[in-house]
Amino acid sequence: MTDPLIPAVLAFRDNGTPFSPLYDDIYHSAVGGLEQAHHVFLRGNSLPERWRDRRVFTVLETGFGMGINFLTTWATWRADPSRCERLHFVSTEKHPFTLADLRSVYAATVSDPSIAALADTLMSAWPMLVPGTHRLEFEGGQIVLTLVFGDALQTLPALRLRADAFYLDGFAPARNPELWTPAIFKALARVAGEGATFATYSSAGEVKRALTQCGFVYQKIDGFGWKRAMLAGHFAPRWRVRRHEPPAPLTVDERHAVVIGAGLAGCAVIERLAARGWRVTSLERHASVAQDASGNPAGVFHPMISRDDSVASRVTRAGFLYTLGRWAALERLGHQPLRGGRGLLQIATDDEEARSISEAIAAFGYPSEYVTPAGSREAHRLAGVPLARGGWFFPHGGWIDPASLCAAQCAAAGGLLDRRFGVDVARIERSGDQWTVFDTAGQAVARAPVVVVASAHDAARIAGLRYAPTRSIRGQLTLLPAGAVPRLQVPVIGEGYAVPLANGVTLTGATYELDDPHTLLRAGGHLENLERVALMLPSFADVAGEARNAQSAEFAGRVAFRCVTSDRMPMIGNLADEAQAALDARQLRGAWPLDLPRSQGLYGAFAYGSRGLVWAALGAELIASQIEGEPWPLERDLAEDIDPARFLLRALRQGVVG
Repeated sequence: MTDPLIPAVLAFRDNGTPFSPLYDDIYHSAVGGLEQAHHVFLRGNSLPERWRDRRVFTVLETGFGMGINFLTTWATWRADPSRCERLHFVSTEKHPFTLADLRSVYAATVSDPSIAALADTLMSAWPMLVPGTHRLEFEGGQIVLTLVFGDALQTLPALRLRADAFYLDGFAPARNPELWTPAIFKALARVAGEGATFATYSSAGEVKRALTQCGFVYQKIDGFGWKRAMLAGHFAPRWRVRRHEPPAPLTVDERHAVVIGAGLAGCAVIERLAARGWRVTSLERHASVAQDASGNPAGVFHPMISRDDSVASRVTRAGFLYTLGRWAALERLGHQPLRGGRGLLQIATDDEEARSISEAIAAFGYPSEYVTPAGSREAHRLAGVPLARGGWFFPHGGWIDPASLCAAQCAAAGGLLDRRFGVDVARIERSGDQWTVFDTAGQAVARAPVVVVASAHDAARIAGLRYAPTRSIRGQLTLLPAGAVPRLQVPVIGEGYAVPLANGVTLTGATYELDDPHTLLRAGGHLENLERVALMLPSFADVAGEARNAQSAEFAGRVAFRCVTSDRMPMIGNLADEAQAALDARQLRGAWPLDLPRSQGLYGAFAYGSRGLVWAALGAELIASQIEGEPWPLERDLAEDIDPARFLLRALRQGVVG
């Protein structure tokens, strides 16, 4: 179990005084913070000159603190008419401020009106204090703040990006000795772009030695305040200091992509690419968007809690939080999907699970705005009906109409989207620097330097993948008419789920039938749904009894098919070049993900199972970031756990590729 995130104002030193960047780091002192940010970090990195006329520029900071360096950089970017098109600011923070304390600090220390306005904007988007990566967008996506909450010893090595400038904040050996490990400086060297610059307030000998050993060249420049000198320099290794180069943008003659599939996965990719100015051709075999599993009348969305904070929990948490931000952005643009009020209740399967998950929530220090335990009485109050037992409540969970979400994402793409329906794709073929897409009649239907395969069950076949073990799960839903069961106040999930829709109908489901291709509704499926829900909601027992006695498919419903992998994790990212890997199989026997040959310009977004609503937006952002050479929106180890090449990698290690 990982350590919980402790907000800065709640962590204390042995003598009882608060531990906080504000109190323990002279760099974040209220006096002169803005001047220091300009002098040390912008001047030390030759900004704004170095970002001028660049498409993307990335700053990596080693301690966010109260965010003064970020706000100053943002204000400088706004004032520069030759600013870069997209500025990424990535920062780690072990002890993030709560929103209330951040508000108090800004009110007491920030007097510049322009900075105060930006601080208000930052506070309006301040994320929940849970571990992991949080991506916030401002200025219509031109300013991207990626906050990584956690210990720098773990978070910095987990970043995947190409840094153009480093703000080495908090590097005072006497105050932050935990930063003085070789792993920290090696992590910086791994992500440094060619000629990347750095600046730090410290001029300690330990800093100089560590920088030199990892390939950085430094010089002393005039200091700030009481400090006579500081260090600045650039990355210029005289020997190889890393195994792999940091990510770079895909080289293309035209920013044009073909997205195959127009369900949740495909439409999210369309929106994220169009937001970066890409022209997108959408190919869909049906007559409109969201016709397969994405066509269900509603789906629930919520994070996942586990005792050990598993990979699935971490990926789902990152996806859930990023998704909430993207949906809010769509709504601000006037593209509002249909979704219910906030809140979702998960019922424990038994008293032991209720106890252990409540203990996990407390141990990880999750804030109440993320999740809170709900005993039987509180769960009854939240749901509005009696429950078999308690569980836990997600205040920002709920339900949404997937088709309306897909429509909103396509609308946000505007004139950059070319939609083609009734196109049944058979295969793709690489020629030069272009991919050609062929339909089942053998006709070329589209050509572009980038293709994203987001067609669920058909994706592996279309992309020609041998090492993509996906399977089909039949899911039957049951729709109960208004008045058939007591009205729920929030969706309730557990062994099954019950969702109160806007028209008074209650959606229940869903069956989980492996490799069952039948599309017709079955009475047995309705009965299974209702009996499982009745175990959570005793007031549903009567309608379950009626279904048991009738033994006929009198209920409305829908059948859809989920696409899943053998490890139940999605397939998101750049696809491997399996043919080249087979030729190099012996050399790749001990390979790691970054060692694998990749198919240039070919990406996958599929096998989302029943979690498409919480994985699709994050998956789309990851793919867009890989294409553009931008910082990834989640930790590298998590990206590797959803990498489409992971099954090929396992086969190579087992020696069965050839």
